[in-house]
Amino acid sequence: MRERAVAEDVPVELLRTELTGFCYRMLGSGFEAEDAVQETLTRIWRASDRYDPARGSLRTWAYRIATNVCLDMLRGAQRRARAMDLGPAAEAGAALGAPAPEHVWVQPVPDDRVLPGYGDPAEQALRRESIRLAFVAALQHLPPRQRAVLILRDVLCWRADEVAHLLEASVASVNSALQRARSTLRTVAPDPGEPVRPADAAQRELLTRYCTAFERHDVPALVALLHADATMSMPPLRWWLRGRDRIAQALSDPAASCAGSRLVPTAANGAPAYWQTRPGPDGVHRPFGLVILDLAGDRVRGITTYLDADRLLPLFGPPTRSTGPAPTAWATPATTRTGTAVQTS
Repeated sequence: MRERAVAEDVPVELLRTELTGFCYRMLGSGFEAEDAVQETLTRIWRASDRYDPARGSLRTWAYRIATNVCLDMLRGAQRRARAMDLGPAAEAGAALGAPAPEHVWVQPVPDDRVLPGYGDPAEQALRRESIRLAFVAALQHLPPRQRAVLILRDVLCWRADEVAHLLEASVASVNSALQRARSTLRTVAPDPGEPVRPADAAQRELLTRYCTAFERHDVPALVALLHADATMSMPPLRWWLRGRDRIAQALSDPAASCAGSRLVPTAANGAPAYWQTRPGPDGVHRPFGLVILDLAGDRVRGITTYLDADRLLPLFGPPTRSTGPAPTAWATPATTRTGTAVQTS
């Protein structure tokens, strides 16, 4: 994967997106990644008179600072995870339990905050894979320095000597850390699923059928699109389900009905993603949750619904509904970021 496709002397501010992507993979939170990049840019500005081009490019210097910021933030931090990493699957109908704190969860991130706009479609697809929820959750199993080494070497394609220079370590230690990191990922990383492929007609059809079934609250049609071993989770709740039959039972529960909800396309974690909106007492639809899907072939294998919509809105921007009689999976999401508070029903 080649994310180093722009000129080495590009202004640091133009590196913001790729630095945010690096920090997101390190930290597992779009909010913390934004904070880390802001701190990185502040440190660069404060130390600009001490920058020495003879010691390395501006990009290398920026990444060194960003890495140190992330390592500082990770000292003593709890590993972020998905619901499936925290305990066994629940039975349909079981109590949902109390929500877990924000720092427990791998948090979503908007694509446009972490995916640079350069590169051919194949490169863009590879970048999307490295911000999938499953992959980012797997990265959190690695000690912070191993995590940095693996991201720099295997995701950003830096050479071993470049990483050694950045971390002020030996090439041998970098290679050893990379081997250990790869070994750990082989044991903990699930198949991350398929990234969004806008040109794939079969994927578009699957997502359109899913949205249509969801908005009609047609549970049999919706469940027919699920993988037999599909999962469903709703952070910040630890509760989660595995298996098409259990998910069908949960969706059919009148007390948990999603009837009347809509799905509004957005772009998150390189995956099919939607704002789920519900009508309030005044009939106006408001965001209820952010839904991220995992696909496997012609089936949906995972449904993750982040319920803290009011917290996510400032990061993602408000949903915008495409016009027309049927939902579409490929509408352009809003680009305006606002801090408008919303009510959830």
